[in-house]
Amino acid sequence: MTSPALPAWHPERFNRRKPYLDIRQRVISAIRTYFAAKNFAEVETPALQISPGNEVHLQAFKTELRDPHGGAPQPLYLHTSPEFAMKKLLVAGVPKLYQLAHAFRNAERSSRHHPEFTMLEWYRAGADTNAIMQDCVALVRTAATAAGRKTFTANGLSCDPFKEWENLTVPEAFRRYADIDLLATAPDPQAPDGALLAKEVQRIGVRLAKGDGWDDLFFRVMAEKIEPHLGKDRPVFLCDYPVSMAALAKPKADDPQLAERFELYICGIELANAFGELTDAHEQARRFKADMDLKEKLHGERHPVDEDFLAALRFGMPESAGIALGVDRLVMLCAGTDNIEDVLWMPVAQK
Repeated sequence: MTSPALPAWHPERFNRRKPYLDIRQRVISAIRTYFAAKNFAEVETPALQISPGNEVHLQAFKTELRDPHGGAPQPLYLHTSPEFAMKKLLVAGVPKLYQLAHAFRNAERSSRHHPEFTMLEWYRAGADTNAIMQDCVALVRTAATAAGRKTFTANGLSCDPFKEWENLTVPEAFRRYADIDLLATAPDPQAPDGALLAKEVQRIGVRLAKGDGWDDLFFRVMAEKIEPHLGKDRPVFLCDYPVSMAALAKPKADDPQLAERFELYICGIELANAFGELTDAHEQARRFKADMDLKEKLHGERHPVDEDFLAALRFGMPESAGIALGVDRLVMLCAGTDNIEDVLWMPVAQK
């Protein structure tokens, strides 16, 4: 048996990972083949960005760009996603693009999280989230076929990606699995009421903690009551998120309480997150400010806003849809392992 004390480069430990890495290569090759056949441009954008992303609960790695001519250093971040840069390319005129990017998120390390990981993002101009869903179905089936797998197993669940996939809305999921009318706790869609959700959470026996906000309670109910059921037997698109939980997605035309956002789940594992992209620069700036105000309140920091991204939106981003998919998690499912480090060529060093 391999000792966990062995370094990642040790042949004994590496040889245990090698079958998983062979599957990784096949899956990534299949991804590139899929997008080439669909005439997508494969792009590469800088990992160093003015803003790492403006998600409230993500922590970033900060560094600085030093001027070789003696000017003041410029603060920069490793991106948490290549999203802003790729959307600028949509504005530039690239209609279909994808990227296999290294993304960086601080304070994240577990069997399914790694501080540096591989993210697949793709965008379609002139499309909606239905087109992205169709990509997901084809891409996951292509990856499974490349790995020689007919079903996925994880978390004690089995999931057949070749069956018809399920569409389930977030409000429906809360009613079905947690007996909560979620939208009733958000009479103001932009500022949902934490006290109302706390009453519901207490009623169903989920723990409350001091200082919990609406988002905290939402995520706890998701983790404890809902996610364990998602992607059982067949993959599921969890769609129609409350608009307050979709900072970069546009509201649904027929229900402004909800946003054009979905997440893909397989065997209880969140695999991807997709948006019908928000193109209104004024609304995007308002949301960035609100999110950074909340981040500062909760975590004592705020990330800068990428004003160049807002300028691109003002110039005119086409109606688009896009998605971020965790490649390492997809490979884990294809390889049949429950540890992300099994599918990494080398993990980030840890003492």
